Amino acid sequence: MTAMTHAPELFREAVAALRAVRPRPEVTLETVRAPQRLAPWAYAVACEATGPADVGASGRLVLLHDPEGPEAWHGVLRLVVYVRAELDRELASDPFLPTVGWSWLTDALETSGAEWSALGGTVTETSSARFGEISGPSRTDDLELRASWTPPDANLKPHGEAFLQLMSSMAGLPPVGVTLFRQTS
Repeated sequence: MTAMTHAPELFREAVAALRAVRPRPEVTLETVRAPQRLAPWAYAVACEATGPADVGASGRLVLLHDPEGPEAWHGVLRLVVYVRAELDRELASDPFLPTVGWSWLTDALETSGAEWSALGGTVTETSSARFGEISGPSRTDDLELRASWTPPDANLKPHGEAFLQLMSSMAGLPPVGVTLFRQTS
């Protein structure tokens, strides 16, 4: 990819809209190297969110721009998200977890006011058990969400805000303005 000054105006506007998004204090957001072979123009941000009991989520939001408009995109811009979150054992056994994970994305898009088309993706649950001399917890459970959708224009601020809402949900953070009280035993 050449310098941003040589990028198409639509792409520059879309990147500026994503850069205008401001995360909440429990969430960090930084620009990272974007994949180079998915589209002629790409921009990416990485995100880390820390929720209650040090449960965390990490993710990436990638903006792709192809002036040719690949047929599957239904447009010239495409957003791709990948989020992975640690789960507590009880939540990991919920049979509705994939549906809930997907609803975190669709709810975030709707509440942020983001418009989209061609939304698709997967939600994957994984459990890993460690044996022998490998350090770390004996068992870990994770949820991964991969999705992509097409925004209608370069107004990507609502999409960036939806990504941050998704990250907060995946990390178990309450909505902004809600305080969790910890139970003591």
